[in-house]
Amino acid sequence: MIRFNNAGVFVPADDQAQEPRTILAPCTLELTESRIAVIGANGSGKSTLLRLLNGLVSPSTGTVTVHGFDTVRQAKAVRQRVGFLFTDPLSQLVMPIVAEDVELSLKASHRNRAARSAAAQQALASLGLGHLARRSIYDLSGGERQLVALCSVLAAGQDILVADEPTTLLDLANNELLQATLGTLEQQVIYATHDLDFAAAADRALLVAGGRVVFDGAAPEAVDTYRRLVRNGSLAS
Repeated sequence: MIRFNNAGVFVPADDQAQEPRTILAPCTLELTESRIAVIGANGSGKSTLLRLLNGLVSPSTGTVTVHGFDTVRQAKAVRQRVGFLFTDPLSQLVMPIVAEDVELSLKASHRNRAARSAAAQQALASLGLGHLARRSIYDLSGGERQLVALCSVLAAGQDILVADEPTTLLDLANNELLQATLGTLEQQVIYATHDLDFAAAADRALLVAGGRVVFDGAAPEAVDTYRRLVRNGSLAS
């Protein structure tokens, strides 16, 4: 269970005459569905909302809790439960060799090097990536890199995956491959996306505009609302 309790993010004003700038207005949410999409224009506050989920951003007001753990006061416990997948896999792939990167995620749970190596091979194989184990991450396609980054995140064993526009840099084939892979996961997946078909496939969607959650409900309806507001000129596209 993820709870936002009047959680918002503000940037302090530069001088006393100005008001703080709202990045995300206070909102109260319970996120329980298996697949939740977050949609909206660039700069709307989508990424801030996602980063509140694992403590990458701290709320200026209110609280965010994951399974009862506060993302500020109990950040370590939260990050043991929430994995984060970034838009650009090269921003989070640390090791030069695929298997080594997955092994790094397993270091805390597998102290024995041989056991860790075997677990990394198994994790890669589970996503159909076993053949890439000894490859350099720089020799992979964009889609392969994103799947390896996903494997490294999942290997850490968290039960919630947060993904910030994970398909943005991918071509059509790799986009569809990543979406299909995410669809098979047991973890709760909360993802921001500009791909409205991808968003519409979720169990629930949040539409964020101007730093506010302006719609929360069925994903197809959220997508229709977003399209309508953009066509009416109410939102930036």
